[in-house]
Amino acid sequence: MELAVLFGVCLLISGVAIRLSAVFASRLGIMDRPGGHKQHQTSTPFVGGFGVLAVLLSVPLLDNWPFVDFSWSSLSGPSGLLVGAVIIFLTGLADDIWCLGFKPRLIIQALAALSMVLIGGVELRSLGEILPGGAVDLGWLAIPMAIFSTIGLINALNMIDGIDGLSGSVSLVSLALVAMLAHSADSAGYVFFIVALMGGIGGFLYYNLRYPGNPRARVFLGDNGSMLLGFLFAWLFIVLSQGGEDQEAVMTPVTALWLFAWPLMDTVGVMIRRIWQGKSPFRPDRHHLHHLFVCADYRVCDVVALAVTIQLLFGLIGIGGLLFGVPEYLMFGLFIGVCGVYFLVILRPGRIVPWLRSINGWLGLPSVKVRGIFIGYLRKEKCREVLGVISEGLGSDYDYQVSVHQMAASSSQERRVYCVVHIPTEGNDQLIGRIQRDALRIKKRLAKQRGIEVRLFLSRNTENDVHSAYIAMTGGGSRRADRRCAQGTLIYSKEYGQRMIRSEGAGFEFSLPPGSG
Repeated sequence: MELAVLFGVCLLISGVAIRLSAVFASRLGIMDRPGGHKQHQTSTPFVGGFGVLAVLLSVPLLDNWPFVDFSWSSLSGPSGLLVGAVIIFLTGLADDIWCLGFKPRLIIQALAALSMVLIGGVELRSLGEILPGGAVDLGWLAIPMAIFSTIGLINALNMIDGIDGLSGSVSLVSLALVAMLAHSADSAGYVFFIVALMGGIGGFLYYNLRYPGNPRARVFLGDNGSMLLGFLFAWLFIVLSQGGEDQEAVMTPVTALWLFAWPLMDTVGVMIRRIWQGKSPFRPDRHHLHHLFVCADYRVCDVVALAVTIQLLFGLIGIGGLLFGVPEYLMFGLFIGVCGVYFLVILRPGRIVPWLRSINGWLGLPSVKVRGIFIGYLRKEKCREVLGVISEGLGSDYDYQVSVHQMAASSSQERRVYCVVHIPTEGNDQLIGRIQRDALRIKKRLAKQRGIEVRLFLSRNTENDVHSAYIAMTGGGSRRADRRCAQGTLIYSKEYGQRMIRSEGAGFEFSLPPGSG
């Protein structure tokens, strides 16, 4: 109950801080504007880090309160943590506003990591038993490796912050797993701190995650937020994997790799790919795995769900190896092997995108290009009945247009009429999901009528097929058949909206469009 209250309070603190920051950002014109490699279409405030920072600065105020079993001084190097976090946050905010180059960013990140080491005394003294024969102690390399690792984690989380809800959701899963390990090791202070951070991220996801009623992100995490979270992860992983005078290590360094697997694998894989192609590893592009999912027509919410699932799986593998006593060098070797496979997957995006699109169909997920429902083919005398089913099966909370087309006469084909329901989705993930459910409902109601197929209607806009605006497909049917659909003669069309009175099936009447016949 105490942790639940803490999470709720921190979620509220984060939400209020982000809300106020977004208002000021809008008034001052400090917005993330569309353009370049960015895909969002509206200017959006990048103030997610304000919520996390507000929670971080609020946690010390709970020190030794009567109703809270928490002591700020029980954490390792809390002063160094706060100093480094503020430096990183301000650097990220400056980068959001003025677009700093990667060199000054790396220098300031190194200084923030150095403050964590010198002020807080947090060092990466050992890599664990990543090689057979014993632990790999770093000795004089403890401080340089701590700085290098911190910079790596800061930029890893920053680089996966490419679509709505991704970095925040992955961070939330990783923190939950770390909290489980800290709880199992009776590290109550760290559990308290991690749950507070989870509340801060939850407040941000309220504005950033796509869900019913929130079709797009209202705020972005920004470099100020992603770099801050990366720094906090670095501090947590180093402290909990190294232990201290008053505390034993909660995890091994190899376990930390698994708990942060998605960001690390993606960052290392993309940077190696850029170097492989003779490009700067710091030059942004759209070849991250989440970008490839988007290119394969996945909805953003589905990409986030898959990323969370994959990260959860990786994290459980790491925790399982720790709890079952699997040798660290075996877990490390497995991690390197998975990284290798990951690199091979993203090495040639042109090959992986069709494969990802096939997986999307196999999972039964709707494509982001869904623009309606296709129902065909049927006899003309069945149209009144089918239109009635369509009217009853569609939702009343979105606009749509129903059109009926008749194909040219053919002696070999009696079913020459098809219906298309056009629905303006405008990238609304939740509406696309609703359309899929409505299509399944219509398909179920028409199941008794043999030969009628119901499938999602997708937009098609390619350089080689610029004359075709729509194409009906769900994995079945040929491209020729789909193109033939677009050449039918329109014999009926009607629009429906939320404020319009909808007709029943018996009320449908066929009419030729103006100028035809």
